[in-house]
Amino acid sequence: MESKVSRRLTEPVAEEVCEHIYAPRLARDFQAVFAYMSDLNQAHVLMLAACGLIAPAAARALAAGLLRMEEEGPGAVPLDPEREDSYFNYEAQLIRLIGQDAGGRMHIARSRNDLTSALDRMRARDLLLDAGQALLSVEEHALDGAYRFRDVVMPGYTHLQPAQPVTYGFYLAGVAQSLSRDFGRLSDAWARTNVSPLGAGALAGTAFGIDRDRLASSLGFDGLVENALDAVATRDFGLEILAGLSQLAIGWSRVAQDYHVLVSHEFQTIEFPDRVTGTSSIMPQKKNPVVLEHLKGKAGQMLGLYVAAASAVKGTHFTNTIDGNRETMRGVWEAGEESLRCLSLFDLVIATARPNAALMRRRVTEDFASATDLADLMVREAGLSFREAHHVVGAVVRAAMDAGLSADGITPEMVDAAALAEAGRPLGLSDEAVRRSLDPAASVSARTLPGGPAPEAVARAVEAAQARLEARRAALVARRTQLQAARDALKRDLRELAA
Repeated sequence: MESKVSRRLTEPVAEEVCEHIYAPRLARDFQAVFAYMSDLNQAHVLMLAACGLIAPAAARALAAGLLRMEEEGPGAVPLDPEREDSYFNYEAQLIRLIGQDAGGRMHIARSRNDLTSALDRMRARDLLLDAGQALLSVEEHALDGAYRFRDVVMPGYTHLQPAQPVTYGFYLAGVAQSLSRDFGRLSDAWARTNVSPLGAGALAGTAFGIDRDRLASSLGFDGLVENALDAVATRDFGLEILAGLSQLAIGWSRVAQDYHVLVSHEFQTIEFPDRVTGTSSIMPQKKNPVVLEHLKGKAGQMLGLYVAAASAVKGTHFTNTIDGNRETMRGVWEAGEESLRCLSLFDLVIATARPNAALMRRRVTEDFASATDLADLMVREAGLSFREAHHVVGAVVRAAMDAGLSADGITPEMVDAAALAEAGRPLGLSDEAVRRSLDPAASVSARTLPGGPAPEAVARAVEAAQARLEARRAALVARRTQLQAARDALKRDLRELAA
């Protein structure tokens, strides 16, 4: 017996190699790459015919065979791990359909190296489009909530301690802004992903007079990876995408962590509908935030995929390698699949979370979150430096806590007593001024600067963000349209060649 793919190899592939490398890879990848492989092969045949590198009769036979394979689909291809990979199995099926002479000419002037690199780039750009679309949906729901809940006052937290009054709408506006940066990182990767390595061959190009530009444009690429060695050696676009997806996962995990605290019995300021939760097998009272836990756990998995992919490539030579290319990209595809699932769940979380407005207002009224506003009042009306005011208010808060009072129980007399002890004089602030400074709604309303939590500031921010979102959506549609137009032209040209 001999190798099914090379006469250089005098033995068939070892059973262990088939079982542990080629068979699992074929089972995992062939269905996923079949459409991309079909497009690549069709574009290559059209280019070979246009450049006069194959005879018209062979070109017609190849075009007809490729159209038949596309129509019959990947299920019609018998997969043989002794043929190593998706391409050799695809080519073997084509040769079965149209014969060795015509079918064997398809691989003129190329290698699996540049073909696989192009296949990865085509698959990656679809991932970028799908992830971008999913991200826009989550951002849109966050902006909808930001506007709807712009008046719902709540405690803002630092170090998980009450800090200053904000609104739930303000929080969601911040989440939306973070998501827009996630979109930007993935969108920026497009320019370095959507370029064609085709024509690079194994690593040194080809002496055949091919048309690299024609190949690139027929597949919707924006340009070329010019250096042939770099074209097959590099999957840095995959690492870039994986890094962007990992950053996105870190973001959704942090938001999930916030919600995980806020839905707890001790907080109870956020509620999810029952359909977004789970329960216990033994404790009938339980309503478990399983979606939030899933999102946090998957973020850890995403980080692991990035580390694994980067580690696989870091010690490889700057040329085509299995460990640097196949194993690196495997992490990208897994991360992409998990990201799309998690973005759907994250979208559900953002869209269905409901604030307990009354409890939020009570908490922020009682928890001294407006103490900074009282200090600001002392700076404006009593002439204290901010540091003096900080000390005075700290003493007031300590006195209120010792007396079992919440923030709304602080009086001008308590302020004067603390000021006398800390600053050497009473401040004479009115009861109305003290109470207003400690009113969380007034605190929020006063912060009207761009990016602040005042309802009108949030509304302005949401309006501007929605306009930017629509521009990003239009750019995404334009990219999809460009790829589809190139694919439609490819299919039309191939049908004409086969006729």
